[in-house]
Formats: sequence, structure tokens, C-alpha cells
Amino acid sequence: MTTAQKAMLEKIKSAPGFIAALDQSGGSTPKALKLYGVDESAYSNDEEMFACVHAMRTRIITSPAFDGNRILGAILFENTLDREIEDKSSSHYLWQNKKVVPFLKVDKGLADEENGAQIMKPMPDLEALLAKANAQDVFGTKMRSVVKLANKAGIDAVVEQQFAVGKQIIAAGLVPIIEPEIDINSPEKAEAEVLLKAAILAQLDELEGDQYVMLKLTLPEQTNFYTECVNHPQVLKVVALSGGYSREVANKRLSENVGMIASFSRALTEGLSVQQSNENFDSTLDATIQSIFDASNT
Repeated sequence: MTTAQKAMLEKIKSAPGFIAALDQSGGSTPKALKLYGVDESAYSNDEEMFACVHAMRTRIITSPAFDGNRILGAILFENTLDREIEDKSSSHYLWQNKKVVPFLKVDKGLADEENGAQIMKPMPDLEALLAKANAQDVFGTKMRSVVKLANKAGIDAVVEQQFAVGKQIIAAGLVPIIEPEIDINSPEKAEAEVLLKAAILAQLDELEGDQYVMLKLTLPEQTNFYTECVNHPQVLKVVALSGGYSREVANKRLSENVGMIASFSRALTEGLSVQQSNENFDSTLDATIQSIFDASNT
């Protein structure tokens, strides 16, 4: 670990706050931009689209409301890592200017559904991406799979893949955020959570003493359902995704789960608009960050 990464580890272990998920990729970017008030007519190709979303993210990250006192870390998309904020690489700006720990989304999207779940597509360039992340003082990674049904074979496949890739990431000196999302609209959500927790705990118990992960999980049906994960010695943090819940609902559910912190995406940018004055934008973002911080600090 670099000196910066060691300082980041201490922050993740001990400081209060939450993770800002700013990692919308090619598939989810148009929707994120539309919610922000940027219509598809504003860009004519992927490069212009990514320039638009980088402008949105830059406005969020450089806002005085976005600070390391309430925000532990931020998850970036690879395209953001390759760009600059105020003449610094995005990851260096986050840590050096804001004391916010940078994470990088490394998955390449989801495979087709099988056994009620979607594992991740292959990641043939992962080693090169991890080397790039290390060169930019990134602390950790994030990768997402999705569970739709309470199917043991599907859930086991998701968790086994997540931890196998997670160990590759640990070997490269980074901390993986393992994200086996359960669809909030699943008709078998509570039953799927039982199977998922059992599979995760079995994998956690196989990790060595110096192998640490973070978990990013859907807010559970049963309050404090993931306490064993929160307390597991190999887990640095359990973070919650908003998963399509409104910010109000996500915050309420989060506040009831002791030890879980937020890693919200849509719920973080809800209410922000390209048309807002800087004053209005900053005050809206400040109120949002405070509400998510409060819900995380339980």
C-alpha cells in the first residue's frame, strides 16, 4: 500500500460518513443525465455524453457541500478516472483536495439471467485496470451482480464469482466492494436475503487474516439482518445501495440498520438539476448529504 492508501484505510476503518456512488457507466448514464435535466439531444455520441456526465460529477465533487467530513469515499467510473478535475486526476483531486477515498467500478456489466440471477460479464483487462487504479492512488474497487429470485444455485454463482474476483483485487493491493444486489422488486426478496447472507458468511470465513473486503447490499426486509456481516473481522464496512428506493425511504430503512452506511447513487443526486444556480445546487446537495450522513450514523 502507498502512504496515501494507508491513510485511506485508517479513514475507512474509523471515520463516520458514507460512500457517494458516482459511477454510472455507459448503460445508466443517459438516465442519470435526464434526471439532472440534460436531455439526449444535448449530446450526439458517447464522448459528448461522457463529457456531460463528467461536468455533472465535477459540479458535485467541487461543491463546498461535498467534503470529507461527511463523505468517506466516492465510487468512480473508469472514464472519470481518466479525466481531470481542476487540473488533477479525478482520484487525486478527491483525496488531496477533499479527503474523500476514491474507489473504482471495475465490472463490465451483467451477463444474461440464469437461475434467477445475473453474474458479471468476463473482465479480461482487470489486471491492467487494477494497475491503473494503483497508479492513481485508488483505494478500492466495486463490482455489481444482481439477484432476482431466491434460487440457491443462482445466488451461490453470484457470490462465488464476486469473491473469486475479489481475491484477485486483494492480491493487487486494493480493497474490493463486493456488491450482490437483490432487486428491490423481487417477489422473493426476504427469502433471497436468507440465502445470500449464508453464502456471503461462508465465503468471508474462508478469507485469510489480512484479506479485507467491503460489502454493498440491498437494504434488507428484516432490520439489522446483516449484523453478522457488519461485525465480521474480514469486513471493513457494510454499505447499502438505494436500489431504486426514494431517498426518503432509503434513509429511513438505513437509519434502522445499525452499522450499515449509505452508498447511494440516484438517492444522492435526487433533486439536483443543471438549471439550478450554484447557490441552490450547493444548498440542495448540502441538505441531501446531511440527511444521508445522519441516516448512516446510526
